[in-house]
Amino acid sequence: MGAIRESKKKDGTVTYHAEVRLKGYPFQRESFRTRTLAKKWIQDTESAIRDGRHVRIAEAKKHTVKDLIDRFIAQWLSQFPHRIVRQTAYLAWWKDRLGHLLLADLSPAVIAEARDALLQENTTRQKLRNPATVNRYLAAFSRALTIAMKEWGWIDDTPMRKVSKPSEGNGRNRLLSLDEKDRLLQECKLSPNPHLFPIVSLALLTGMRFGEIVGLKWEDVDRQHRTITLEKTKNGERRVLPLTEAVEKLLANWQKTDIAAGLIFKPTSPTNRSGLVDIRNAFVKALQRAKIPNFRFHDLRHAAASFLAMSGATQGELMAILGHKTPTMTRRYAHYSQKHIANVMERTQANLLDKVLT
Repeated sequence: MGAIRESKKKDGTVTYHAEVRLKGYPFQRESFRTRTLAKKWIQDTESAIRDGRHVRIAEAKKHTVKDLIDRFIAQWLSQFPHRIVRQTAYLAWWKDRLGHLLLADLSPAVIAEARDALLQENTTRQKLRNPATVNRYLAAFSRALTIAMKEWGWIDDTPMRKVSKPSEGNGRNRLLSLDEKDRLLQECKLSPNPHLFPIVSLALLTGMRFGEIVGLKWEDVDRQHRTITLEKTKNGERRVLPLTEAVEKLLANWQKTDIAAGLIFKPTSPTNRSGLVDIRNAFVKALQRAKIPNFRFHDLRHAAASFLAMSGATQGELMAILGHKTPTMTRRYAHYSQKHIANVMERTQANLLDKVLT
């Protein structure tokens, strides 16, 4: 049961000491300036205890945002080496801005204010941070809060639920024309970097991301079952692609020895510390020689998706190939399949009304 004791100091100020005693639970006590606040605290505390939320409320008053981020990086993020560098950078920003706060004081309003600050800050290139990047900062912090809620019991609920994400617009949609594709592949073939042509070709054939391609190993290619297994993808889930004749031929031409092991594309420079091949400079030069402006390596993924859509791939098929979890990302390619749909309808309807119309 709850009780309130009034305490009057020598200077005339009054303090109200609220107490909660429930059988089987530790004694709780807080002090307030008004009786109304004391009554509300008693009601909230008793309700939280009965609902099983009080332990988490108490935990939220023990730990700071800094404690949460440090533990999240050490215990959870360390399991994903391919994410840790970028995610740690995002979380470092949150720790620098909000690290001093107790989790109990971390409200949606506080996070929303930080979100707005992210949007107003300049990057190292002296440009305003774009909404897509801000959403990555929010996603990294949201994941840490979710783990603290579900697995550690530090918070009752994540305040990120009530924080809106900035709109990213329609996203980048720079595609290759067939003529640009031919010019690019020709320049890649002439490049002094031997990795460039097979890597760019593989991106166009499969829609794989750059990181997925350079992390690909020979043991990921199963010629017997005709599959390519991507163990390390952006969303952390395994993705399996079919080993088509074109891809198999491309890899066979690249394979230099009879013993296939390790990375398919190994770095040629002994000073390369990452262990992954880097062809970005060679790619930029090939674009310049091919006279293709405003194009990035990741746009090859969009180009592959558009070619698939134009060949009749459905939205579900594109999701499976590209590894998208929701239809939103693949919806942008829907208009490329309209011509295919029109052809299907033409074939279906060709003789449907002949007897009626003649």
